[in-house]
Amino acid sequence: MTPVLLWGAKGHAKVVREALEGTDHRIVALFDNDASCAAPFDDVPLRHGWQGFEAWQQSARDAAGCRAVVCIGGERGGDRVELQRALAARGVAPLTLVHRKAFVASDAVLAPGCQVLALAGVCAGAVLGEACIINTAASVDHECRLEAGVHVAPGARLAGCVHAGAYATIYTGAVVLPHLRIGEGAVVAAGAVVTEDVPADTLVAGTPARIVRKLARHGP
Repeated sequence: MTPVLLWGAKGHAKVVREALEGTDHRIVALFDNDASCAAPFDDVPLRHGWQGFEAWQQSARDAAGCRAVVCIGGERGGDRVELQRALAARGVAPLTLVHRKAFVASDAVLAPGCQVLALAGVCAGAVLGEACIINTAASVDHECRLEAGVHVAPGARLAGCVHAGAYATIYTGAVVLPHLRIGEGAVVAAGAVVTEDVPADTLVAGTPARIVRKLARHGP
């Protein structure tokens, strides 16, 4: 069994744990930067921050060969990428996770640390950058390109040849029509239907989607 650590102890950690069921991976450690966060599991102790990580890495017998899943979703793609890179620099390589009931086309490309969760689809020729999340029942159609840290939330749909810039977030039930570009750090609100390109660091909402406001710069 390959040991796995999770960083992030809120709801997404529970989703990742279920996705690992029936695989040859075993969760051995759990970390979160929030000291007030309650442990979500009875059988895996929760440690806090880099101090907790360093103490665990120095003492745990299963630290060697451990892989990492960063369980941070929503609009925090920059944080997810930054943590994944920091863990890799400390010898814990990212695990690319594909749920047993997800579909990934044979010619799709998933960079390290991607998560394709239950009933999600990644179709022909799609390319996903590091630490992307394709959440429950979301779909990324043919020849889409997602840069690092993109989160496609449950039930969202990207039609063919969509390009999503780094750290973009497409929320639950949103639809992005073919051949469009979602700019870096942009956020597509739940239920929106995107019919034209979305500028970087912009929130869009509605049907058809319209700009609501500019956003603070996203990134690690």
